[in-house]
Amino acid sequence: MDLVVELGDLIDSADSLDVEKGYLRRIATEFAAIPGQHHFVLGNHCVSALTKPELLEIVGREKSFYSFDLKGVHVVILDACYRSDGEPYGRNNFDWTDANIPPAEVEWLRADLKQTEHKTLVFVHQRLDVEPPYGVKNAPEVRKILEDSGKVLAVLQGHEHKGDYREIVGVRYVTLSAMVEGSGEENCAYAILDVMPTSSMRIKGFRRQNSYDLQ
Repeated sequence: MDLVVELGDLIDSADSLDVEKGYLRRIATEFAAIPGQHHFVLGNHCVSALTKPELLEIVGREKSFYSFDLKGVHVVILDACYRSDGEPYGRNNFDWTDANIPPAEVEWLRADLKQTEHKTLVFVHQRLDVEPPYGVKNAPEVRKILEDSGKVLAVLQGHEHKGDYREIVGVRYVTLSAMVEGSGEENCAYAILDVMPTSSMRIKGFRRQNSYDLQ
């Protein structure tokens, strides 16, 4: 694989910050052992007790939202872990149903999609294709930017554990099932995404994850 992306909620709250940081370091070490690039999407559980700077320092990332190119595909990592007033999640200062992409990040996304010449994949934790509680509050504004660009092949998202698939104005929204939803391998879920030279995509799901052939 060329890259591996986890879609948020990599950890949950522990009894203390030190223990939680220890859990994060442990799982980040395991994650780093997978071949390819490694990218982290922030989920609400990730930055419930921890702050964003604390989490990003441990996983070795400078920013919570950014973009890059890989083999002719533009990849966008978004961060919707902000309250309606623009404050970032951290130290249990939020309601999980109040997810937002703040104005500065929205404008960054608009400019980023305008400058790229490549077809684009977008990764985010909270859903962009539904209303709250599982959806981002300003999702319609963000979807309009994705649609108007004409470049977005798919949005890969998490947050709602059961998973889902929708297509809105030509953009595919794939909500991946939660990776851990009970004990044992039979309750695991993960997927491999192939992007073809024709821009068709194939998502091969494993365990509890559905597969999709996206022409």
